[in-house]
Formats: sequence, C-alpha cells, structure tokens
Amino acid sequence: MWSEAPPVAIHAPGNPILADGRSYSTDPAPVVVGDTLWILAGRDEAAPDVDDFIMNEWQALATKDPASGDWTHYPAIARPEAVFAWAEPGRAYAGQIVQGRDGRFWLYAPVLQKADQSKDRFAIGVAVADAPNGPWTDAHPAGPIISQAVPEPNTIQNIDPTVLIDDDGRVYIYWGTFGRLRGLELAADMVTPKGPEQTITGLDGFFEAPWLMKRKGVYYLLYAGNKVGTDCTPALYHACIAYGTATSPLGPWTYRGVILKPVSSTTSHAGAVEFKGRWWLAYHTADAIGGGHFRRSVAIDPMAFDDKVSPPTILPVIPTRRPAPPPPPSRDIAGRATATASNVSIPVRYWIKALNDGIVRPTPLPPDLWAAEPGPTQQWLEYRFDKPVTLDGARMRFWADPSAGVAAPKAWRMEYWNDGWTPVRDPRGFGTGVDAFQSARFAPVTTRCVRAVFETAGAGVAVQEWEVLAPKVQPVRVSTSIAPPCDAKP
Repeated sequence: MWSEAPPVAIHAPGNPILADGRSYSTDPAPVVVGDTLWILAGRDEAAPDVDDFIMNEWQALATKDPASGDWTHYPAIARPEAVFAWAEPGRAYAGQIVQGRDGRFWLYAPVLQKADQSKDRFAIGVAVADAPNGPWTDAHPAGPIISQAVPEPNTIQNIDPTVLIDDDGRVYIYWGTFGRLRGLELAADMVTPKGPEQTITGLDGFFEAPWLMKRKGVYYLLYAGNKVGTDCTPALYHACIAYGTATSPLGPWTYRGVILKPVSSTTSHAGAVEFKGRWWLAYHTADAIGGGHFRRSVAIDPMAFDDKVSPPTILPVIPTRRPAPPPPPSRDIAGRATATASNVSIPVRYWIKALNDGIVRPTPLPPDLWAAEPGPTQQWLEYRFDKPVTLDGARMRFWADPSAGVAAPKAWRMEYWNDGWTPVRDPRGFGTGVDAFQSARFAPVTTRCVRAVFETAGAGVAVQEWEVLAPKVQPVRVSTSIAPPCDAKP
C-alpha cells in the first residue's frame, strides 16, 4: 500500500537541487503559495541501463528562498492509481498544480487509463487537495477530463497539461506533445470543458512541455522546441526552451525566440513563476550523480525580462551548476580539441560533440554518439588542437545497432598531421569490440591534428567516446574555441 513519505530538509548549494543520485526529479512545475515556492516534480526511477521513463509517483520541493539553497523535499505526494481509480500504476508524467479561487489546490495530471480502447491511452485527470502536497482526491471520478475520446475525439497523445487562472477568474488549459498542441477554456469548476478544443499554431518548432503564464497583460507560452539546425538545437533528440507571446489566453501566438539552450538531458521541460518580486525558471538536467536522459534532476535559475521592448522579451537563462571539485588529472586530453569528421554534415540525430564530452552511457541515445551512415567503405574522425600536443595512445568506444546497419569497423588506425597525414609508428592494439573501450598504443607523436580512420566494408560506424592520451597525466581542460584545420595557412 502506497503512502506519503515524510518531508526531508535538504541544502542545495546550486543545481541540481537533488544531486546525490538517491532521488531523481523531473518535469518541474512551480507554484507560489503564500511565502513559499513549491515545485511539483515527477520521479525518474529507471535503472542506469534502461532507456525508458520509469515514473511511478510525483514528489515536491518547497523553499522560502531559492537563492538560499534550503529546501524541503516531499519524496512522494501522489501516485496515479492512488488518486484516480480509473488509472494504471506508473507513467506519472508532467503535471501542474494551481491554486483555485476557492483556495484549494488542483492537480492536472497525465496518466494511463487502465480500461480504454483508445490508440493512445494517456489522459488528463484532475485532483484536488487542501495543501500542495495533498492528500489528493479525484475531482472528476467519472474519468479524465481530456483523452482521445473527451471532450471531443482527437488523435494526439494527451500529456503535459499546463493551466492558467486569468485575472478575471477564467481558466485555460493547454496540453500536447510530438509537435501537436491543443488548448481550451475550462469552466469555473476547474474540470468542465467550456467550448471546443483549439489547435494551437504559431509556436515555431513546438515539440512538447507547454507552460502558460501571464505578465503585465502579456500571455507567454514556454515550450520544449525541437527545430534542428537553428538556434534551438543541433541534434534531433535535443530540445531547447522557446516561447511565444499573445494578447489573449488562447492566442494567436507569435514565436519570440529561445530562452534556454539544450541541457545535458535530451528532454527539456520548464516552468516559470514570479516569487517575491523575482522571476524564476525551473527546468531539469542530467547533472546529478548517476544522472542520465531517464534519470533527470530539477534545477532552478533566475529569469529576467527586457521591458524596453513591446511585448517584453524573456532574456536567455544561463544554467548554473553547484560547485564541484576539479576533475582529477588524466592522460586523456580530447576535451581540449575540436572534433570534425568525414561525414560533415552529420546526420541530425547524432552529435559530434559527444565524442569528447567524457560521458559514456550503458545504453546511449543517438545524441550520445557520432555516427556515419552505411555506404562509404572508409570514414574518419579528426581532433584539432589549438597548439601542438604529444600523444602516445588512444581509447575508442564503438557502438553497434544491426537494425540501423551500424557495426564496429573491420579495422581502424590513427594518423597525425606532419605537413600531410602520416600513419603513427609502432601501432599496437586497435581492437574493434563494442562492449568496452578499445585501447591503442603507438610511438609518441607531437602534432596539432590527429585522425582515426575506419575501414567499414560499407556498414555504418558509430563512436560514443574517443580519448587521445598524452604520455603523462595532465590537468583536465576543455576547449572553448574552435581550432582551425591543420592545413590552414598561417
């Protein structure tokens, strides 16, 4: 039998708020209650090697001052099946709490219907409580207020609800994902649809995670954007937080730009709120200990507006991290290099910056890899350094997916720039397994550019991490500039 866990006082000297890997938090939805800022969050419970959203319950965080780092963690405040008799356990996806004009708290939650014939069984239920941490009671026991069957048939996945109670007391709800966004007005009872569903357009690159808010008479809608090749995101699986504005709660909407660049998790989900005269943006990352794309953690940073223009724009939010000790010295100096490859422009589902980010995942997603499609029998990767470095080894972590035609190469070798590409001397190792790093050694070379060349027999090839090793350990440094080609004229 599920029951609410007791609250725990924590101190977070920076982001993420919960960082030690004992509890992961995601999909933050902030709400102000008197002198306290609350954040509703889901809980990620996937094992490190599981690529799936294992989310069985919601939790909450509360503070009287986000800048202080002092929070109260409510580890479990609700489970789908405990609140909604018509819901299955699990899939406690992104919801939102708002305080109604009656003083009570209303939880809008996407859950799976346990007895439904819809193609997609996600639906949005509403629960009510006297406190933001519950206990919660189903406010509409007859079933969800939004699904593929109600209030009118639709074919979208009905998740990610966001709700605004306007200054005149009228209530509006938005929801949607996979590029399809809907909105409608709710009656004063907070549950009854009032008017038809509206298809929302005008929000460039909308993917999911809408957040509706109002400031100084202007309506803002924040969302996770996924427009590849723009200022939003470099890779298909990444998302930025973008926004649009409108002069009425159901639009029409005008796209205004990006406020949060892609974070360390492939998904991005944000909520914004004014608290004690200052605006804050809550979002999630993969930055906690043991974190990942399915083990995310809530962060929060100040958000500011430029009121010199009309409508006021939201200024870019710069993510911050809690202080951390410097990484230990290492022979791997790949982080100092700029990476490039034979297949530029790289397919948008992969990301070349994954090569030297120092992260290896048990089950990587495409943005955790560089990859080349099947076809050419030879491919190469290249690291360019700002100044000459000395190397005598490397480690390569290959990845394979037979269903995508991607396999380990038949063989690989390394070359260095010496007024032309020259094979390394005395090469040893250079294995081609995919279950562990493959080590390579060679006689020391001093150069500004080094290549890994793959013989593929026409199959695709993918690499999660490519380390290049100096003869002795050195302080870890990360390049902040783009190194020029080695054949560039001085």
